[in-house]
Amino acid sequence: MPVPVPRQRAIPAVESGQAQAVPAVGGPSEEEAGRGEEQACRHETTVANDTVPSGAHHAARDGAHPHPQAGAHRNTRDGALNVAPADGVHPGVNTAGVSAPGVAVTGVTAPGAAATTAGAAHTPLTLLLIEDDPTAAPIFRDLPDSDGRPIRVRTARNLTEAERLLTDDVHCILLDIALPVPGRTAAAAGDDELAVLRHVLRLAPRHAVLALTASGDAERGAEAVRVGAQDYLFKDELDGRLLSRAIRYAVERKRSDTAERRLAEGKLRAQENARLERGLLPTPLLEGSPLRFAARYRPGRSRALLGGDFYDTVRTPDGTVHAMIGDVCGHGPDEAALGVELRIAWRALTLAGLCGDQLLNTLQQVLEHERDDDEIFATLCTVDIAPDGRRAGLCLAGHPAPLIARPDRPARLLPYDNNGPALGLLPGARWPRMQVELGAEWSLMLYTDGLIEGRIGEGRERLGQDGMVEMIRRQLAEGLSGEALLRAAVSEVRELNGGELTDDVAVVLLDRVP
Repeated sequence: MPVPVPRQRAIPAVESGQAQAVPAVGGPSEEEAGRGEEQACRHETTVANDTVPSGAHHAARDGAHPHPQAGAHRNTRDGALNVAPADGVHPGVNTAGVSAPGVAVTGVTAPGAAATTAGAAHTPLTLLLIEDDPTAAPIFRDLPDSDGRPIRVRTARNLTEAERLLTDDVHCILLDIALPVPGRTAAAAGDDELAVLRHVLRLAPRHAVLALTASGDAERGAEAVRVGAQDYLFKDELDGRLLSRAIRYAVERKRSDTAERRLAEGKLRAQENARLERGLLPTPLLEGSPLRFAARYRPGRSRALLGGDFYDTVRTPDGTVHAMIGDVCGHGPDEAALGVELRIAWRALTLAGLCGDQLLNTLQQVLEHERDDDEIFATLCTVDIAPDGRRAGLCLAGHPAPLIARPDRPARLLPYDNNGPALGLLPGARWPRMQVELGAEWSLMLYTDGLIEGRIGEGRERLGQDGMVEMIRRQLAEGLSGEALLRAAVSEVRELNGGELTDDVAVVLLDRVP
């Protein structure tokens, strides 16, 4: 689907190579080609279950679109141009990467999906002719576009002049592929007959390009198309009608190719997001445990992929339930990938029987070997709940203390006096394991700092742990529990912040009801 053509400034119908120099800033802008790519993969995840969460499984859905017909290209000299839009470009088409309960990952909308062909046709096309023969310019005088209006033409006798005249309002480049490349000797240029074309394609990757070649040199013209030109023409067979159609075809094909490329990129991002999500937000292993599990994840507004927050919960053969939540500093796919590695390592080490200081020390070694930068660190909170459910061991590595709520007393934070350093900060650090009493009936909430660092109103005041505790107390008094409690907590924090939170939020809730 064509995208809107940028508004043109007044330019004479034919411009000479001596035109005033203007900055070379590329071709039709990324905004023009990709207004549909405003968001990719922003989503919110909720998983909840009584024993083994069946809704926590995430499956990728393929949102691929067929590639435009590669073999349908016909040279314009045949007089029968195929100007139909590419097959995968349709208005309102989205690429979705993940389909799961509570998970919505939106891909990329085809650029130009909201634009009409009629709207694009009202803006005259601008052509840049790169040709060292000055007698070629008159051929393009009063060359009509699809509305019968003259196509604006700029002429350049070499690539140096072309670079000065190549501005955002140029839609198509007509290039004599026999021109020399600046700074290259004839012998060096002879090694690559399409050196000038490759140079122009690097100079103007977002422009449509038509290659001009000598009559009968169809093989060289076809090679130019394989290299990246939209089409090729014979210089001595040009006429106004043929050239006008060829220019329009090249522009539309370039737009279609750009749309297909963006759809493919959106699909890849969605697939990568699905892989990261399966790694960061796994299915808890709680079979045989009476504990109820719920979790909620919401990425910050500046990320297209999941961030560095991660969590997991498993039950070992002795009946102990182990839960953890962590946060890798920074945002982006590298941090998310590191979070996946730490979570998988934690699960493997826990199932192997490690816990407390020994487990965290091993995780720190994993972090130190896998991080790209020595400044990268991760905070972590681990809890191991005894088989009877009445007590637990707690280890904190620079992470906020969990919140516990019981029917007989107000919600409060677990002790955090022995909070050790974050993983990756101090070699040889120790993380004491604290024993805490839970009682017969309780709710234990683990969270990342995104939940407490949101602002309150327009000032600089943050919600903080005290504000979060008061909020949870009020919501519990209103009868909220489980998934509903987490949903209400995250929503209220966003409202207090006045919009989306800047940091990722992950929350895990474990409930024991006799």
